Amino acid sequence: MLRFRSLGSGSTGNATLIEAGGTPGFRMLVDCGLGIRQLSARLAQAGLADSDINAIFITHEHSDHIGCARQFARRHGVPVWMSMGTWAALDKPDFEGWLRIAQDGVAIDLGGLQLTPFTVPHDAREPLQLTCTDGAFKLGILTDLGHATAHVLEHLQQCDALVLESNHDSAMLEASAYPYFLKQRVSGQFGHLSNSASADIARAVCHPRMKHLVAAHLSQQNNRPELAQDLLSRALGCRSADIVVADAGTGTPWLSL
Repeated sequence: MLRFRSLGSGSTGNATLIEAGGTPGFRMLVDCGLGIRQLSARLAQAGLADSDINAIFITHEHSDHIGCARQFARRHGVPVWMSMGTWAALDKPDFEGWLRIAQDGVAIDLGGLQLTPFTVPHDAREPLQLTCTDGAFKLGILTDLGHATAHVLEHLQQCDALVLESNHDSAMLEASAYPYFLKQRVSGQFGHLSNSASADIARAVCHPRMKHLVAAHLSQQNNRPELAQDLLSRALGCRSADIVVADAGTGTPWLSL
């Protein structure tokens, strides 16, 4: 069994919880961009304790993704995977032996779960997104990138579920109070995906077995859930209600494969 849920997705903090193998199973976090108390509270809402987490994967060094990862790992003895570039961008902090280095295309075997990281174009030192599989099902995590390269699309083929950034509506961003430089950064080739760009990715990787598509990392200022749902559902040929939206404060419920 493979199931997952977002604990929160957006500029205020990102964390995705993945569980493989049932009870007791293997549980990991993709990103840890919350405060330590907030993370514990959201794990409790998911029916878990801090001690239930077996590993952490950090996609890049931005604060809404790294959060309390070092504190959590040292407190609970949990290995943390990240790229060498991400570690360097954080000024190479001491993880007291719990740091593990991830590389593009090099699979990470965690027992009941295998991760495959891949590079993405984003304004970070060496950002990695990833796919996860328990041998039967494949989950893709794709947030924080400016555009989809052929390399990205190759890794996302045959996903049974996909957590996909749908950050902004282009018209809302253009009309927003953001300064010009920030608009250019967000909408640029190394920024964040618009709803339209996200829909293009969904269309490119859609296949009959895909069960879940989660719209993630929505901007609270420059997007609305129904806008993301509309474009993504049209890309997949499904109902808007079939697209799950990860909320910044509450994430999503458990989604099973």
